[in-house]
Amino acid sequence: MKPLHWFSGTLAASCLALTGCSQPEQHTAVETEADSSLAWYQRDTEMNPRLAEYIKTLSSDEFQGRAPATAGETKTVAYLEDHFRRIGLKPIDGDSYKQPVSLVQIDPVQVSGMALNGALETTLTYRDDVMAWTTRVVDGVELKDSEMVFVGYGIVAPEYDWNDYEGLDVTGKTVVMLVNDPGYATQNPELFNGNAMTYYGRWTYKFEEAARQGAAAALIIHETEPASYGWGVVAHGSPIKFDLISDNKNMDRSKIEGWITAETAGRLFAANDTDIETLRAQALSGAFKPVPLNTTASVSVKNNLRELVSSNVIGYIEGSKYPDETIIYMAHWDHLGMDFSNPSNPVFNGAQDNASGTGAVMALAEYFVQQPQPERSIAFILVTAEERGLLGSAWYAEHPVFPLEKTVAAINMDVMNVYGPMEDMVIVGLGNTDVEEILVKYTKQQGRYAVAEPNPEAGIAYRSDHFSLSKKGVPILYASGGNDHYQHGAEWGAAQRAEFNRCCYHKVTDQWRDDFDLRGTQQDMFLYFRVGNELANSRHWPNWYPGNEFRAIRDASADARQ
Repeated sequence: MKPLHWFSGTLAASCLALTGCSQPEQHTAVETEADSSLAWYQRDTEMNPRLAEYIKTLSSDEFQGRAPATAGETKTVAYLEDHFRRIGLKPIDGDSYKQPVSLVQIDPVQVSGMALNGALETTLTYRDDVMAWTTRVVDGVELKDSEMVFVGYGIVAPEYDWNDYEGLDVTGKTVVMLVNDPGYATQNPELFNGNAMTYYGRWTYKFEEAARQGAAAALIIHETEPASYGWGVVAHGSPIKFDLISDNKNMDRSKIEGWITAETAGRLFAANDTDIETLRAQALSGAFKPVPLNTTASVSVKNNLRELVSSNVIGYIEGSKYPDETIIYMAHWDHLGMDFSNPSNPVFNGAQDNASGTGAVMALAEYFVQQPQPERSIAFILVTAEERGLLGSAWYAEHPVFPLEKTVAAINMDVMNVYGPMEDMVIVGLGNTDVEEILVKYTKQQGRYAVAEPNPEAGIAYRSDHFSLSKKGVPILYASGGNDHYQHGAEWGAAQRAEFNRCCYHKVTDQWRDDFDLRGTQQDMFLYFRVGNELANSRHWPNWYPGNEFRAIRDASADARQ
């Protein structure tokens, strides 16, 4: 998963005053004695006693860090299939629970500097000034003398009456654009989602839109605050990319995708007698016109390619009345594999990220099969290659086993709460879909309160596997217990989250610990169960709230749900 920085801050200030989402009026601290007899505490922290076994097994050294297309995957997938078979879930292909996923590893073994000619004459240094790659599945690409043009935020958003490309033909050109979206820049809650990032602010969207417009190259200007991470995150990690293998080898994507530093953009704009703040103001003016930069760009990339096959693991309970209507529970089973340069501790065990979520789906599936058969079908989908770019879920979204237009909702579990029962429940992207109203109802019944993540500008709602289904219009729920520990309080809970981010996130130290308090995981699992169970035994079709960027996609498939 991507970093959940929202865990490390105090959440109490984020409790929203929206109907049904505010802290209960009679809320008081939960009893501090370990043997509390409160009904929610007794009932909702004892859901499946085998949960610890599942997490501990998946994060053991034996599973070699669960990297796709490795011996670790073979063992992981066999373990998950055996579990689904043992508890009686239906397979998706004969007696198999596997959905093959075709991947490609793209290793840019040689990237030239980016030569700029025209108003600015210079060569940008790879990694220092520019980060460039290609997602085309080819041995190499060359961008030569491509005209550069500033396109504001690079957004086409009909629901906001916004089109930065209006009247512009960028075929063969290099588009340069700002990061995030206009709402963040202005903090105006009436513009996009204000401080909260929309899909249009994500760098993935900007590259996709540039390709749709015919751009030969797409460059995003990096700024730390609106990006929510520093230049080092962009440029100084591994340059190796993973992607899905499409029939056209991704030839519909731009030749080059990448980032330039704010300093580099400043030099480019200065050569055109302007600056980034002036252009930002123009981009926000409502009368923006793209700005030619009187400069051409040239760069080449040579790749080594390796094609891989991995697997999503899928089992389901067939509905008794409406078997073609499906509720999805999902989590990613994969992690980072082995660090062969570290012989003393070579395994990225991924206990919290995401053996915890995978184990939770296993435990929920086991619980569901013990209940009366639901009226709608319930699918349990454990996806691969999340750590490579949400690829397993993206493959499922393009090759759905259950029709997406009749998928009722999806509930995603990515890094569960292992610190004990919490009084708050964090809903990522609060205010997006009415699935959250069901969650809030049951959260209150647990004596808890719902909060939003405190930094929605970071776009966390677009950084985990549910996002692949969001883009297809499927309403989603992504939530987890927060920081307000029933015994130790919010500061203690925030400190635990911060320590995980510091010591363990995407490190070999993300290991099983005997002091994990899985009562918090079980507490949240009961909420997920109640939400899914209600949907599975109702005729309710959740939707995105009006104005959301995915509402139109969902509405377009409404006839299939009649």
